[in-house]
Amino acid sequence: MKIIIAPDSFKGSLSAENVAKALKAGFYPYFPKATYHLIPMSDGGDGFLAAMLHNTTGQLYPINVTGPNNNQITTTFATIDHGQTAVIETASASGLELATTKDPLHATSYGTGELIKAALDLGVSKIILGLGGSATNDGGAGLLQALGLKLLDHDGNVLSFGGAALKNLATIKTDAFDQRLQTTKIILASDVIAPFIGPKGASFVFGPQKGASEKDVNALDKALQHFAQVIYQTTQKDITNVSGAGAAGGIAGGRIGI
Repeated sequence: MKIIIAPDSFKGSLSAENVAKALKAGFYPYFPKATYHLIPMSDGGDGFLAAMLHNTTGQLYPINVTGPNNNQITTTFATIDHGQTAVIETASASGLELATTKDPLHATSYGTGELIKAALDLGVSKIILGLGGSATNDGGAGLLQALGLKLLDHDGNVLSFGGAALKNLATIKTDAFDQRLQTTKIILASDVIAPFIGPKGASFVFGPQKGASEKDVNALDKALQHFAQVIYQTTQKDITNVSGAGAAGGIAGGRIGI
């Protein structure tokens, strides 16, 4: 008999790998002769990197990046396919479990952008980005800023971090945006179908679990609406109702739009 155990993590309790081991321990007394295959899974959020590496040969790279509260943290990403593909977990740099305080108005995805930049510096041709478990609601603005995008207000000043600041966005400058992204394939790994904005979008669906009050949710949604408008003016890409664009506080939408 073959038993395949392929669970996701129990959020905030057990990793997917430890869930698989616990389930095996439960089955084993009744099926001691069975062959067990433990295959930890992930929906793109916490544990995505570990799940990807469980049955794949890869190399880990430790790196210091900017955490969600603009604090320095140490995290990792990996390469697989003989160094051609990078595997990056958003939650490992911008995750809710890393937040010293739940502050979706100001939390930034900048650290995830730093991971992408580090992967590009290694010369990878593909990046698999796991989306989920983020503390952020900035539409991926921080991620894009880490890769050279300039987000400026009406006075030409660089916007501060966080989704709330997007209401002041006037101009997006792409001249310093990392051109290596044009030739690097990026796969967004997510099970989220939420659009960028609206009652089923990033702010309304996921904002409360990140600490957003009702007032905050409305402010963040309006800020993302404005961000989407300026993105459209800049790139002619409409991300407002793209299915899945609301993943990881809108990181998916920001990446799709720029």
